[in-house]
Amino acid sequence: MHIGNYQLEGRIILAPMAGVTDRPFRILCRRFGASLAVSEMISANPNLQSTRKTLLRIDHAGEPEPRIIQILGACPQLMAEAAKLNVGRGAQIIDINMGCPAKKVCNVAAGSALLRDEKRVKIILEAVVKAVDVPVTLKLRTGWGLASRNAVNIAKIAECCGIQAVTIHGRTRACGFSGKAEYNTIAETKLAVKIPVIANGDIDSPAKAKHVLEHTGADALMIGRAALGKPWLFKEINDSLDLGLERTQITVHELLDIMIEHLSELYAFYGEYAGVRIARKHIGWYVNSFDEVKSKGLSPIFAADNAEKQISMVKKLFQHNLRENPT
Repeated sequence: MHIGNYQLEGRIILAPMAGVTDRPFRILCRRFGASLAVSEMISANPNLQSTRKTLLRIDHAGEPEPRIIQILGACPQLMAEAAKLNVGRGAQIIDINMGCPAKKVCNVAAGSALLRDEKRVKIILEAVVKAVDVPVTLKLRTGWGLASRNAVNIAKIAECCGIQAVTIHGRTRACGFSGKAEYNTIAETKLAVKIPVIANGDIDSPAKAKHVLEHTGADALMIGRAALGKPWLFKEINDSLDLGLERTQITVHELLDIMIEHLSELYAFYGEYAGVRIARKHIGWYVNSFDEVKSKGLSPIFAADNAEKQISMVKKLFQHNLRENPT
């Protein structure tokens, strides 16, 4: 599929996730076959544009193109200015967040709260598209609540405003992340617009990916939480969809190599103090995603306060708790 002039190599995209999709994780997922990796969301608040957190979130050094940054806000003018600023900083695609269900976001009428105000949606989309000369995409939910699913209307508005693709998470804002994603609204949206439609929600295996593509007719899929501790999921799905290959588990040794590489990149990116602490959640996700790793050894690793000790204890966990040749 294409987003503007960019042709994506593959149909599986990494979703933006606050506190997760930093540069080290995006690059790792791209290496495993993600055709696009969306940055953590950037606030349109001008007071936050030059903070350390924001500058780290927009760091795309060494990252494969196209580079895509997601912006969040409710003011059309500030959203347009944020888009221009981030294009100046290297963004090649701008994504607009109208899907975040967090209370602190919705309480300021941003994220998925915007789905309740289609007029404001139109004004924001027009302002951002007009402000930049790169493709602009939109991520949303199926609606604010079960009785007000309006993703089809929002997608039509987006298409008219010049949005180049829409991603729809198959839950309403009221659903949060509970229950199961529904894909009928995504299928209806695909029939209603000509721009690419990307399906998102509960896609965690090659079989589920195939099902969602067939059910929705979507042009691509977006994967979020299922990739935590499992960046090779993109390769598994691509191999299944494109080559018809059966799902194969990575080896224990491959998992250890991936973890060590990822942790080392986190230390380099954030500095040792922050890197060690940020690495803890990733270690937990990796261990919990792999049956042969016994999580009872995690507590000492989480207590490690320097990179050398953390790496050493990860290796020790493998030596003591993994079978030599798992299948």
